[in-house]
Amino acid sequence: MVDADSSPRLTRRDLLRVIALSSGGLALGWVWPARAGTSETPAPSQFEPNAWINLHADGRIQLRLARAEMGQGVMTSLTMLLAEELEVGLDQIQIEPAPIDPVYTNHLLGEQATGGGTSTRDGWETLRAAGAMARTLMIAAAARTWGVPESECHAHRARVYHADGTRSLGYHELVTTAAHLPLPTTVTLKPRSEWNLIGTEQPRLDTPLKVRGAACFGLDVRLPGMLYATIERCPVIGAEIRTWKGQAARATPGVIDVFVVKQGIAVVAETTWAALSGRARLEIECRPLRNAAVTTKHLRARLHLGLDGRASVALSEGNVSRALAESALEIEAVYEVPFQAHACMEPMNCTADVRPDGCDIHVPTQSPAATQALAQRLTGLPPERIRVHTTFLGGGHGRRRELDFVHDAVELSQRLKRPVQVIWTRADDLQHDYYRPMTLHRLRAGLDATGVPLAWFHRVVGPSVLARRDPGRIRDGIDPLMIDGATSLPYRFAHRRLEYRRADTPVPIGLWRGDGHSHNAYVTECFLDELARAGGQDPLALRRTLLAESPAHLALLDRLAEHWAAPLPTGQGRGLALVEAAGSRLALLAEVAVEDGRVCARRFVAVLDCGQVVNPDAVRAQIESGIVFGLTATLKGAITFSDGRVEQTDFGDYPLLRFDEMPEIESILIDSDAPPGGVSPIATPAVAPAVANALLALLGRPFRSLPIRL
Repeated sequence: MVDADSSPRLTRRDLLRVIALSSGGLALGWVWPARAGTSETPAPSQFEPNAWINLHADGRIQLRLARAEMGQGVMTSLTMLLAEELEVGLDQIQIEPAPIDPVYTNHLLGEQATGGGTSTRDGWETLRAAGAMARTLMIAAAARTWGVPESECHAHRARVYHADGTRSLGYHELVTTAAHLPLPTTVTLKPRSEWNLIGTEQPRLDTPLKVRGAACFGLDVRLPGMLYATIERCPVIGAEIRTWKGQAARATPGVIDVFVVKQGIAVVAETTWAALSGRARLEIECRPLRNAAVTTKHLRARLHLGLDGRASVALSEGNVSRALAESALEIEAVYEVPFQAHACMEPMNCTADVRPDGCDIHVPTQSPAATQALAQRLTGLPPERIRVHTTFLGGGHGRRRELDFVHDAVELSQRLKRPVQVIWTRADDLQHDYYRPMTLHRLRAGLDATGVPLAWFHRVVGPSVLARRDPGRIRDGIDPLMIDGATSLPYRFAHRRLEYRRADTPVPIGLWRGDGHSHNAYVTECFLDELARAGGQDPLALRRTLLAESPAHLALLDRLAEHWAAPLPTGQGRGLALVEAAGSRLALLAEVAVEDGRVCARRFVAVLDCGQVVNPDAVRAQIESGIVFGLTATLKGAITFSDGRVEQTDFGDYPLLRFDEMPEIESILIDSDAPPGGVSPIATPAVAPAVANALLALLGRPFRSLPIRL
């Protein structure tokens, strides 16, 4: 990684390696095609030194944003990285979506996609180097114009100044000269001491658009001649439509047609209201092919079978069996985590315009490259004829890395030969999601005579997320996503064993905020508090003991110590949890009360070490949003099944946290020179164990299943 504080000098080869894909494409990765050959003269009105920046002679500076803005603030933080090195203000940059191209691959995900708290981590060197290259060329162009050494020039707010204090040129005046210069052989990144933007609180660039109603989300897209469609699906998992009657639906004013598509029965209309009204008048009889009798009880029983018997070993240190047998006290517990929906504020939707000569897709997606690939398979068009226009996303959390809603729109537009916007209802969203998987966990630990754990055993039982998404990553029967967080447990045990027992269910599952950390952090951190209680240890002190060899984690607990020791009001409990994910570490303290038979979260204190903080305000917002998301999953809803179908249909039976239930949140950010870590996935997994541990302290009994019920 580049250490910017020591003013690193990146060679041209380093730049190519940083930006390009790991296999080939170096010229494309760093130099835009027009720059690849010296004989080609760029257009004098603009200058594209690399794939991310376009400098115009009229003063416009454009950044191509290759990550989706879904509320996490990447539009601002990624622009800050480029603007810092380019020496321009955020107010001087225009942002446009990047096209689909291997150069924009997110190397932490292996595709052009957004998710997992990877955007800033992936762009940390890439965008800074891109800005530094353009700045270097602007300074070189000014030096050549004035006939002075480059060392006598510096840049600030899109202008180059000479040391004599009398001469300056704007970037727009240097476009033509810079376009004819050779690429620099080295680029120097600014040291931290010279940063003007990185590490400062900057207002989000997307906020004015959203406040004015000018931000375009997927449901805001309007195209000439566009139709609206909605699809009725069989509610039973794995069922197919046996018979259907569409006469009444067709007779609905505004409905144009009703017909069968891959996912069900499509109702196409002139307006959204007409499409939904027509759908309500459909008569459908489904034939269950399987799973007709599936209930949550049956699914739970299936997973319980995996608690015993053989399992794949993901990690083994020491001799756990012997240590348990020789321990002064052995503790065992079984934890359960339910299916959870994504419940994005903006339901799934997509607008497609398929023509013989091309295809345009307007969609709130986390995976534009995969969207293009799907459209290519469906239409047979070459990829260069398929344009994906990524809109703002009204929430993602992994759901919008799926492509089912894209398939709907492309299929319908291709058939109808007109632009079509497919809309999902809230019931569609909840009943046809790719859910956070249900899991069961068996944990055993052995304590020595002083109450310190010597042996730790953890078996994860649940379906495989990667079996559908990326089966090649499964090795020796182990899905690495399902044991995320359990593998990298920071605590030191003399004897430790981690197992995974795959137990697939018919329920479709997928990525969810925090992925495996969302269930593993809950069970490991709760079990640790159970061990502390059984061994007569203070939960924070026990963690200190087990983290004696990890100063980075101890630093988090040091910052929490004052809050942990503070007096608590009568009737409240205090708990904590520690999570490491996406290259970041978080310690979370929760203070809860019980009122009228329900749990009330009063206050959270979060201490975060996420490396170098790009925009502190955005980081705090991510902590807060992660806590809200986690509280909903901890205290509110779960996806349950009866007769093969999801029982929840809207926010009435899948409730979200309300405004009047919002706790006080204090966020403490640890200063660091390390490269940035991810923030979006880390707070959510910490909420459930922190709340459960607070209830353990308050009520004296563990809470081993979610959502928490008193």
